[in-house]
Amino acid sequence: MDTEIDDSLYSRQRYVLGDTAMKRMAQASVLLYGVGGLGIEIAKNIVLAGIKSLTIHDDKVATVTDLGTQFFLHENDVNSGLNRAEACCKRIAELNPYVTVNTTSIPLQDSTDLTYLKDYQCVILTETSLNLQRKVNNFCHQQNPPIKFISGDVFGVFAGCFCDFGDEFDIFDANGEEPKEVFIGNITKANPGVVGCLENTRHYLQTADKVTFKEIKGMTALNGKVCTVSVLNPFTFTICDTSGEEFNEYDHGGICVQLKIPEKGHHESLETQLTKPNLLTPDLSRLNAPFTIHCAFLALQSFYQMNGRLPNTRCSDDAELLLSKAKEIHSSMSIKEELDESLIQKLAFTCKGCLPPLCAVLGGFMAQEVLKAITGKFTPLSQWFYLDVTDVMLNDAPDNSFYPKNDRYDLLRLCIGENTLYKLRNIHLFMVGCGAIGCEMLKNFALLGLATQGDGLITITDNDLIEKSNLNRQFLFRPQHIRHPKSTTAANSVLEINPALKIDAHQNKVCPQTEHTIYTDTFFENQHVLVNALDNVEARRYMDSRCVTNQRALLESGTMGTKGHVQVIVPHLTESYSNQNDPLDEEIPYCTLKSFPANIEHCIQWARDKFESSFSQKANLVNKFWSKNESAQSVAEKLMKHDQVEGAYIVSRVLRNAPQNWQQCISIARCKFEKYFNHKAKQLLHAFPLDTKLANGGLFWQSPKRPPQPLIFDSSNLV
Repeated sequence: MDTEIDDSLYSRQRYVLGDTAMKRMAQASVLLYGVGGLGIEIAKNIVLAGIKSLTIHDDKVATVTDLGTQFFLHENDVNSGLNRAEACCKRIAELNPYVTVNTTSIPLQDSTDLTYLKDYQCVILTETSLNLQRKVNNFCHQQNPPIKFISGDVFGVFAGCFCDFGDEFDIFDANGEEPKEVFIGNITKANPGVVGCLENTRHYLQTADKVTFKEIKGMTALNGKVCTVSVLNPFTFTICDTSGEEFNEYDHGGICVQLKIPEKGHHESLETQLTKPNLLTPDLSRLNAPFTIHCAFLALQSFYQMNGRLPNTRCSDDAELLLSKAKEIHSSMSIKEELDESLIQKLAFTCKGCLPPLCAVLGGFMAQEVLKAITGKFTPLSQWFYLDVTDVMLNDAPDNSFYPKNDRYDLLRLCIGENTLYKLRNIHLFMVGCGAIGCEMLKNFALLGLATQGDGLITITDNDLIEKSNLNRQFLFRPQHIRHPKSTTAANSVLEINPALKIDAHQNKVCPQTEHTIYTDTFFENQHVLVNALDNVEARRYMDSRCVTNQRALLESGTMGTKGHVQVIVPHLTESYSNQNDPLDEEIPYCTLKSFPANIEHCIQWARDKFESSFSQKANLVNKFWSKNESAQSVAEKLMKHDQVEGAYIVSRVLRNAPQNWQQCISIARCKFEKYFNHKAKQLLHAFPLDTKLANGGLFWQSPKRPPQPLIFDSSNLV
């Protein structure tokens, strides 16, 4: 892979996952069965992530109902009767030119020879029968090393997936967080020893974490020693026995460093897990829902096997049969949690449908499990995950509003009914931001049929341009779109998903400057809902204030690395975004940054300040100076007359020291290195030698102050 392209395309992802994980992904081959609404979401996500190759298989022909969930199928594909995998293969490949995307024609049946699966590190099944899932999983589980297996499906407003990575597998980094460093205030000589944080700062460690120590004075035997933590409170924790003779009394200083210790994970086969499921509980207010859905999904597979079809929409008789089968399965299990019969009925009523946003959620979840399987980074699912969004179902809607009409919205109509569809088609929606979240939102809006009739309208705005680094997560953009406006490009791309969409793209900022001209109170009052797809808190707060003022609903969301949040804000029902404030960053005193940086955050802030001064502030000062003064001659004439010319001295220094060629740039950089990393450190140590003491007799150089180490320039160490 070309290094330049790799660095620019995967810069943010590399920061989150690290070089080792990225290399493992670049060597991994994945097989995906089924490219319906769920499968295409998985394919999109893992191709954008940058695996080596993806092979897709699907024996179904594209139909008009696929257009409501599969965003890479077009009406021409349906009219031509194309196979779903062949129709979308090229469009998937366009997402990332460094991923090979193939299709396979090998049928997946009970009689299929599965030896070809040995060519893949991970196999994903969607839209397959339980018998085939068992067969493939047994084969994958028995290999040495095992082939990572993931399966999942979306039925109506219900979704579920299963992971099996083998009897034993490596987890190289359980949480992906940066190792924590804690300044030590005290260590007791006891069994076990108790470590207290400096100045009652929080340690953020957890019981069973592994830590080591450095720079401890007095109890030096702990330096380099690995200990297991047992947390007492947010400020103290216990370690090993420090009462022995080898441990002297603690004097001062020291840093506790969290260690990333590889772990072993253990999964059971699908056959075993069917009757003894390990279930994740996503909603703590409904603890028995996952078990009910598990039994219902197994009953659904049994129903299909016996009848050759899924339960009919809104058919009470089929719902009773499904409930009866679920109770039979429940009675055969060792778990005796009660079944929620209403959930099983809702599954029976909607299972022939498919809710596109649910495909997006589960597709993102399963794609993340694929990356965990390949890289060994982050703890994988153990082992079932079920989700339902039954809240979108309207109990008072007539049954005939759910029946199909042979159009692209049939699968959605089966879930939410024609009345809700009508409201979505006539909605007025305003979305701010067309980045990664914005692209995903627009795709979902198109599949849901928002603003496709009447006076419905989606308005979007983003004043940013597309960069190469955007391409690995903002899937509506392609290389030919670089340096084009995000908003107009996204609007054109999403019209390929649903040509009936009515969308108006702007390139304006939503801010006080546009409040009285473009995005006025009248504009906000004409919207039914507003959506934030922003990347900064200031803009979020402004949008929140405008929604509060005009009493409009706001959907707020954001991401940071592998973390994300979503907040639904409804007037007179929920709190607003600004009701909760993120913790403020601790301000770093200037003297600490200049002479006594104690941790990585200090060093980063110092570097940012130096960069800002050298490459932004001085340059802006020069530009501003010449915008006010016409020429150097006019400035000279004013100075000859002893007139004041603001900034003249500083600008003259900048211009005098400005490099004229590349060699001078290298010379300046070399001098800066010597100044910042050698001379200043020596000067500080000269002013405050290592044995300097304070007036109270304590050492000057003790935590959190750390003495600098002058660096010697080494040309062989250049990157």
